[in-house]
Amino acid sequence: MLWDKIKKSELSRDTLWMLMGHGAQLPIRAVYFVLIARWLGAEGYGAFIGVTALVSVLAPFASMGAGNILIKHVARDRSEFSRYWGRTLFLTWFSGIVLTLATVILAHFILPRSISLMLVITVSIADLLFLSSLNICAQAFQGFERLSMTSFLLILPNATRLLALIVLILLKKPTPLDLGYLYLVSTGVAFLVGGYLVTRELGRPTYNGRILDGEIREGVYFSVALCSSTIFNDIDKTMLTRLATLQAAGIYAAAYRLVDVAFIPVRSLISASYARFFRSGAQGMKGTLALVAKLLPFAAGYGLASSLVLFLCAPLLPYVFGREFQEATDALRWLSLLPFLKVLHYFPANALTGAGFQGLRSALLVGTAFVNISLNLWLIPLYSWRGSAWASLLSDSLYAVIIWAAAVWKLRSNPTAALANQVK
Repeated sequence: MLWDKIKKSELSRDTLWMLMGHGAQLPIRAVYFVLIARWLGAEGYGAFIGVTALVSVLAPFASMGAGNILIKHVARDRSEFSRYWGRTLFLTWFSGIVLTLATVILAHFILPRSISLMLVITVSIADLLFLSSLNICAQAFQGFERLSMTSFLLILPNATRLLALIVLILLKKPTPLDLGYLYLVSTGVAFLVGGYLVTRELGRPTYNGRILDGEIREGVYFSVALCSSTIFNDIDKTMLTRLATLQAAGIYAAAYRLVDVAFIPVRSLISASYARFFRSGAQGMKGTLALVAKLLPFAAGYGLASSLVLFLCAPLLPYVFGREFQEATDALRWLSLLPFLKVLHYFPANALTGAGFQGLRSALLVGTAFVNISLNLWLIPLYSWRGSAWASLLSDSLYAVIIWAAAVWKLRSNPTAALANQVK
């Protein structure tokens, strides 16, 4: 009976595909995470996560939001794919190279000298070039609502990284730099597979020498929004390496990684419904908030339940990751409310995007990211990872309040504003 309903509902099927994709990542990431935590220890893990967190802040600008624009156009007219696919690839690689150089320069000022520069370089190339390109491959299939392929491409880099790590552990005790080299090679292999599948299934890219024309501004809005979101999700881990200790960064990152894992089912629903927000946006905020009303009850219920499970299961962490992660129990309890808070702001934020108010969403995210950085600068020197936990909880709570206020404001001021906002 339930399966028959799922088969008849496109959104249910798409959500199931994304849940399978994100869900398959769960055991892969769990094993990967446990292995690197146990073999590198809290300090080595803190160094590696400090670098990946710094790179993740700049990663949204590697494609300048072109993947989101690709989804928007393909969702409405699939014949536009080759043209936007070619521009998206060009922009991603051009931006990725520039950002890799920028990351190396920033690392000199932000990260402690004990972290190898070569680790920064390998992780930057892997994430800013290869992973960013693989992500737009997944977005290409998402635009066609072929979520089974999107799901596969989400799993692929995690699987190649885990396989490479197992091989390395069988050969020697890995260092953070060893892990960086494997991270680079395994992510590159995953990108080559993804690029081949897009070309075979959807078509070859075409490029006419122009980069997204007047839509570059909208793409920047998407990048700014994702960058700001990354800042108040990940920059605290990088700041801990500088303002506290590598061990504190490792403990906090271990707890936060479990929060990310708990959020996987909601993230699957967000991914599956993303293109629908653009279609609902034809009726303005009235249309997108109607979609939110359908999705939010399930997501909020799950978010609250997962927060409770994280709090209750926190004492198990040292048994899984080792004695060096004893404090991760307290860290996870502090952070356990985050899945519920994230549910409260993701859906109204997508409602603004679908109705053509990405600029407003980006501005609110930038403001929240600035608050998060300020809180971390103040609290980390005083309270170490507990300061980061307070900053995260306050930032997510603040963003939930202001994004809902913005959505209600736009609904009341212009409830049926059409997609003209997005195509000017």
